[in-house]
Amino acid sequence: MKQRINLLIAFSVVALIVLSAVQCYLVKTTYDYKVAQFHTEIKNEIAQISNNYSDIDSVLVSKKEALYRQLSENYLQGKTSRFDVKKYILENEYNDVLTQKIQRKFKRDLPNLKIDFAIVLNKFVLYQNTKRADTIFSEKPFIQNKLYGNLASLNHAFLVRNYVGTSSGTFENKNYKLLTEDSMYVSVIDWEMIILRRMTFVLMLSLLSVLTLITLFVIAIKALIKQKKVNDIKTDFINNITHELKTPLTTLGISTKILERKDIRDNDENFNAIVNTISRQNNRLQNLIDQVMANSLAENGIELQKEKIETEDFLLTIVNDFEITYPKINLQTDFQTQKTILVLDKFHLTTAFLNVLENAVKYGSNKITIKTRMVQNQFSISVEDDGIGIEKNKQSLLFEKFYRVEQGNLHNTKGLGLGLYYVDQIIKAHQGSVSVVSDLGKGTQFTILLKA
Repeated sequence: MKQRINLLIAFSVVALIVLSAVQCYLVKTTYDYKVAQFHTEIKNEIAQISNNYSDIDSVLVSKKEALYRQLSENYLQGKTSRFDVKKYILENEYNDVLTQKIQRKFKRDLPNLKIDFAIVLNKFVLYQNTKRADTIFSEKPFIQNKLYGNLASLNHAFLVRNYVGTSSGTFENKNYKLLTEDSMYVSVIDWEMIILRRMTFVLMLSLLSVLTLITLFVIAIKALIKQKKVNDIKTDFINNITHELKTPLTTLGISTKILERKDIRDNDENFNAIVNTISRQNNRLQNLIDQVMANSLAENGIELQKEKIETEDFLLTIVNDFEITYPKINLQTDFQTQKTILVLDKFHLTTAFLNVLENAVKYGSNKITIKTRMVQNQFSISVEDDGIGIEKNKQSLLFEKFYRVEQGNLHNTKGLGLGLYYVDQIIKAHQGSVSVVSDLGKGTQFTILLKA
């Protein structure tokens, strides 16, 4: 069962990871689409407000074209080199002025966006009559080739449009043509936040989907674990009752063998004592069966059948029956009280005390001492043993359901961790308390306090 649940959990985790990965992929795809859509919008809006530089400042554009013609003719005359042409173009006098004019146009026509831009020179090519084209300058877009603009880098910018310009002229009775190509790159401030705002619904839906998957996963796993725990509780309850049945059965078996001895049959006192033990254990077996049938350990609690009893005699009866079952254990009593009358449930308390005694035997005790005394108007019963003891950090767990002390090769001792839990529940049902004091290797003392 545990292996099956582990496999189901592993499969569920893998499925959750796959579904989460698919969800992340869909979000990433949507994000990329929104980015592309945003870029297209910016391109269209900029295209609507500016076709070329002439509608911004015709005078400056004329100056630029005059500069280009002058540089072309100087190059054809051999007065300037390719490097000089590029240098003079990039160091133009109208750089700052045109940058400011374009910025003002963006602010006026696109007031909801904060835009940084750069226009970079890509090509400067001369054609002269039938001669082969002379490529004076042709490079990929670099920020170092910026003509105008305030961008410091093209890393987070995107291409808006290319401007291709052609002009013609005559030099020394020879016609030439000039082809130039500029590219505009823009970067919108806080564009990531703009995209995320547009994706709010998608992100919320995605987050809700993931949270729903995780919630369903947790609920399913909890249901599996709860189902396993319920099955374990049923199995442990049956096993625990079976274990409880073994104690009176063992006593009955030993008592029956003792009765076979002639010396016991000839001694009326011993014979009657054994018969009384058999009668008590027979009644105990019947009560255990009734307990299972009535499910007295159900969630509604334990129903006690209280009666007035002389507590010391009641404890001696338990001791005598225990000695028959475990003759090798040195069981001693030290009663500092006499004829104490308490209102108790004999059946449940018998089971509780036997659980404490048998627990001592399980964990290596050879000598057990039962003491009684009065402590602040409470009847105190202490069970001291010389067993292996219990570590300090484990003592607080002793009365938890299904907890078992694991120590050395005593880890495999019989029991299902229900004995001391049962003891605690029975004592609490009597409005009493049970505590433990122990040192590792020095034995253990259980103290039960009952209302006098």
